[in-house]
Amino acid sequence: MSGVWVFKNGVVRLVENPGAGGEAVEGSRGGRRKVLVHRGSNEVINSYAVLERKLYSLGWERYYDDPDLLQFHKRSTVHLISLPTDFSKFKPIHMYDIVVKNKNSFEVRDI
Repeated sequence: MSGVWVFKNGVVRLVENPGAGGEAVEGSRGGRRKVLVHRGSNEVINSYAVLERKLYSLGWERYYDDPDLLQFHKRSTVHLISLPTDFSKFKPIHMYDIVVKNKNSFEVRDI
């Protein structure tokens, strides 16, 4: 019996081959980090300042209703992008939200 014990959502279980079969363990070699990339410039989004410039150029406006979130709204749509104020908490789920709302402008890549 070999592998890595994983604690997730209050449950502990043994992952026999971490990183294989889509089971990534944080900190393991098999887990891949994801980055948000602006397609037009092929630039990796590594800060909110860079992201904000790219979103502004696509017609998004900053929304200041919630001080705990960084939010953007596009007038021509009902879409709202909500992000944590701390960039270190910017996760793949936030990246995919941006991609879905800007289909031809961004993509998520493994590094």
